[in-house]
Amino acid sequence: MTHRSGFACFVGRPNAGKSTLTNALVGTKVAITSSKPQTTRHAIRGIVHREDAQLVIVDTPGLHRPRTLLGERLNDLVYSTWSEVDVVGFCVPANEKIGPGDKFIAGELRKIAKRTPVIGVVTKTDLASQQQVAEQLLALQEVLDFAELVPVSAVDGFQVKTLEDLLVARLPEGPQLYPDGELTDEPEQTLVAELIREAALEGVRDELPHSIAVTVEEMLPHEGRDDMIDVHAFLYVERPSQKGIILGHKGERLRKVGSEARRHIEALLGSKVYLDLHIKVAKEWQRDPKQLRRLGF
Repeated sequence: MTHRSGFACFVGRPNAGKSTLTNALVGTKVAITSSKPQTTRHAIRGIVHREDAQLVIVDTPGLHRPRTLLGERLNDLVYSTWSEVDVVGFCVPANEKIGPGDKFIAGELRKIAKRTPVIGVVTKTDLASQQQVAEQLLALQEVLDFAELVPVSAVDGFQVKTLEDLLVARLPEGPQLYPDGELTDEPEQTLVAELIREAALEGVRDELPHSIAVTVEEMLPHEGRDDMIDVHAFLYVERPSQKGIILGHKGERLRKVGSEARRHIEALLGSKVYLDLHIKVAKEWQRDPKQLRRLGF
């Protein structure tokens, strides 16, 4: 049997459903998701294992007009990922009109489409009528000459397998790139930090998401217990007023963030977790090169 292996990435504007689709294809949570735009800040690799192929999906941040140094670096990450993959999936939600942001991305993809096949992916079909989906497919055809067009829903699984087959068909022949059973090559500490940030994003005001960053300082066995891991982490915001928003009344919101994050971290690590979470103010960190480096960007 011919075996294919290689890399695919999903691109699109913020909140186009790229991370949810990545998780659906991998079959488990490797990328955090949120209703807030620009949730993804790293190129997270999720690995799909098949008898005939190994598909490595690189989930990238949403391409956007940057307002900060962080935004510029996230865009640079998207462009560098495009140059390294074998096939690109351009994601556009079924329930939103194609806008200037989508057309800008299509124009950028046109530059690589001759050497790298681009598949048009209409996402979130569960939120749209059949007519809306059909109209979106026709509208998408107008913006780029795609190798394939496919509507999908990561939520109800509609045509996720079809998309997987289309991506695999465009991979080169080759051996496995990762061992069986490995679902991501992200370090555990990175995944844990992302799960904490995901929990913090829920329920905060609209202006806050981009100001949140998380670092895990250390993870180590809990003293005297084999079934527990201690996780010591810092949640960074840019202003003292934002610290108050995250803390909530008498620390209630921070406790809720910790409880929600701990549940997901325990599922990831397969162990009980003691989460020690503190908030720090790092003034204007999104615009400060030194602080960005320290926070991993």
